[in-house]
Amino acid sequence: MSRPFPRHVCATLMLGMVSQLAQVVLLRELLMVFQGNELSIGIILSAWLAWTGVGGWLGGRLTQRATRPGLLLALNAGCLIPILPATIIVIRNLRVFFDVLPGASLGLGEMFLSCFLVMAPACLLLGGQFVLLARIWRERDRALDASGASKTYMVEAAGNTLAGVLFTFVLVRLLNAFQITALAAMLMATVALGLYGVDRPGAGRRPSGLSSGLSGGLAGRLAGPNAALAPVLFAPVLATLIITLMVIGLLTGLYFALDHVDRWTATAQWRHFAPDHELVETRPSRHGAIAVLRRDDQYSFFQSGHLVFSTAGQDTAVPGLEEQEAVAVAHLALVQHPDPGRVLLIGGGMRGMLAEILRHPVRELDYIELDNVLTETARQYAPARTFAALERPGIRMIHTDSRLFVKSGAALPYDMIIVDAPDPATAVLNRTYTQEFFQQAQDLLAPGGVLAVGVTSTPDLRGLAVSNRNTAIHHTLADVFGHVLAVGERHLLFFATDDPDRISANPELLRSRFDQREITAQGFSGLHYHVLLHEPTLRRINWILRHHGRAPQAHLDGPPAPPLTPEPLEAQIQAVATLPPVAERFFINSDFRPIAYFYTLMYWNELTRSGSRDALKPILHIRPWWIAPALLVPVLTVLALSRWRARKSSQMHSQAPRARSRKPSPKHSPAGLAWAVNLAALTTGMSTMLMQVALLFAFQGLYGFVYETVGLIVAVFMSGLAVGTFLGQRFLHDTSASRTKPLALGLALVQVGIAALAWAVGLLLPQAAAITSSLTVLILFVALTFIAGLAGGVDFPLAAACSTALTGKPEQAAGRIYGLELAGACLGAALAGVAIAPVQGIPACFLLAGALNAAAGLTLLAALADGSGHAREPSVTADQP
Repeated sequence: MSRPFPRHVCATLMLGMVSQLAQVVLLRELLMVFQGNELSIGIILSAWLAWTGVGGWLGGRLTQRATRPGLLLALNAGCLIPILPATIIVIRNLRVFFDVLPGASLGLGEMFLSCFLVMAPACLLLGGQFVLLARIWRERDRALDASGASKTYMVEAAGNTLAGVLFTFVLVRLLNAFQITALAAMLMATVALGLYGVDRPGAGRRPSGLSSGLSGGLAGRLAGPNAALAPVLFAPVLATLIITLMVIGLLTGLYFALDHVDRWTATAQWRHFAPDHELVETRPSRHGAIAVLRRDDQYSFFQSGHLVFSTAGQDTAVPGLEEQEAVAVAHLALVQHPDPGRVLLIGGGMRGMLAEILRHPVRELDYIELDNVLTETARQYAPARTFAALERPGIRMIHTDSRLFVKSGAALPYDMIIVDAPDPATAVLNRTYTQEFFQQAQDLLAPGGVLAVGVTSTPDLRGLAVSNRNTAIHHTLADVFGHVLAVGERHLLFFATDDPDRISANPELLRSRFDQREITAQGFSGLHYHVLLHEPTLRRINWILRHHGRAPQAHLDGPPAPPLTPEPLEAQIQAVATLPPVAERFFINSDFRPIAYFYTLMYWNELTRSGSRDALKPILHIRPWWIAPALLVPVLTVLALSRWRARKSSQMHSQAPRARSRKPSPKHSPAGLAWAVNLAALTTGMSTMLMQVALLFAFQGLYGFVYETVGLIVAVFMSGLAVGTFLGQRFLHDTSASRTKPLALGLALVQVGIAALAWAVGLLLPQAAAITSSLTVLILFVALTFIAGLAGGVDFPLAAACSTALTGKPEQAAGRIYGLELAGACLGAALAGVAIAPVQGIPACFLLAGALNAAAGLTLLAALADGSGHAREPSVTADQP
């Protein structure tokens, strides 16, 4: 007869699944509120990890005193069931609690505050569950070491992986957020029922399967005095049937009710964001949730909280008003080329750009849109003329990622490439403003071809953030192309080419081309070129862009004041060679240092947050060398502590009676080694999360689908964690106090290995930008994410075993190490997401991770260098034979 699957294993697996589902659902919900801002990913993860670590620490102290951990775990699971949907409701109404303008994004401080408040209840409970399950596992194994914690860690990670894959490929396509949390609630109910009575006297003599746990719990409640009939009435088959009916009933009975709740909360969320608009429709998409809002006859389309475009309705009385900016951009761009026969348009077609471009002598046009769901949604509301242009011969609409399309180089050379994308307010949007993209676009241009890119601006580039951002884009273009011209005030349009005679700021020349093409456009004529190309304005704007970003403190001080009458554009171009070099660190925008994205966040913060206009500016003051003191402090602290404890121990033994010298005296300093072990746990959590967030940023920049694949990416990381924990646990045959030194030495070697891995990835990762195959990029990042998780997984059982050997308290040791790893991960996520990746660059995250683990390894070796790590033999007294 086969042995039933142990209840505690099932419970741990389900805990991992619930934790992963909750994390991904709450992450996506908060990303919507924070308008897809990737800075918030680090903040969200740090809040999750911090509170889970606190929950693990509190759970460790509570579990040490608990006599029935199974009952505590069942109560914990029961409390979590209503908390998850309640948290989603609070997240969707977060804007109510802050003084924020309609349409404005929450500030950095508000992101931190909201994340750390709304995620606390669920994370505290999930963190406590880990330690409770570790205690149950240890008692079931009748072990005295930390092996129960390591096994719990491994199986929980396996549950994370399973849920991540399930979420990515199944749940996100079929269920909304509330329906997914209902599924998590059923899993938690199963855990609660399955563990009821697991720690009662005699529980070990009952079958240990999950179904038998359910039958035991239900029998105690329902069978009453007919206890003899319980084995028959509540057999495992019947319990399994009950579980099946429970699942079916919840999925069918709650499906429509939860769908209604989802629509109701979404309506409330958008009412707070845009009070004067009516929510018409929401649609899920692999690239970000889509919302359609209406105000009178105008429809606005949002994705991940960002405005993509606005258009008139199909029955509007005055068509074309919403398209005026697109009309001006299209006609200003197309006349920069004398014969724009082949054009590539990236975005903007549904806001009127496509129809205006086709008024020019364009023979072939490729129109790139990322999301086919957004296109199909727009067809229902946009005017018919918007999509009628797609029916013309030679026009192709391609639903793909623009970066992957341009990188592939499969298309014919284009006479003009027009990028009509929103400002680089996220890492995804920043991808069409980077040095790598401009180089790939240059390769797609025919000789004399022109690239046009536009961003929001201010008159004379007033404001530190907008001047820094637009200057960074200018210098990035100038680093790739031979000639760059900036035109406009409120909307700054850059033209870049390698042909010195191609682009022009002469309004007479551009007007003549427009008139020769006999174009009739609503709201635009040849006279507009004289207004848009006002020479004094052009001189000032281009002078500022060329001179700014060359001083060491330019990113903090802002642009220099232009002369009252700047020289003509031709003279400015010739004078560029005499100017100081560009400060590339702060004024060259790249995939691996998305500085324009950071400046855009600063700009919107300046516009909408009057009380905290400079909240992000201090991040620009960070210097890479600041890490050196931070790394020296723990090493010196452990050395000083070890010396002090060794001296104190020597004095105590010299003064103690000779008879007491029979007790062993550790030659090494337990306190120093304990500090070193704790530091290793902290830095490993920090470094693995630094690498994980950096990989998310890099993957977002190169591949562009983090919103869709976030569950899969985290699942791959957790699978690496599970495998690493399994491998680490296999080498822990003896974790007694006498083995403290070999365990600590192994932990030190792991730190050195993680450091070497992080440095290698940091140095080699930028080479991935040259890979043209999207499948190869995906495989590479999956492999790197798995390896990062593997490194963290190997560390945990070693650190827990060392801590247990030093303290003799398995639950407290497991809770402490678990909490320290999560605390380090919290710091790593916040640092990587907010400060390091956008400004210092993605490779800097890996270099910092390596430095942290190297310091931890040195600290462990320094603590071990004070002694052998073994207990001394008892001293022999005179009267001993």
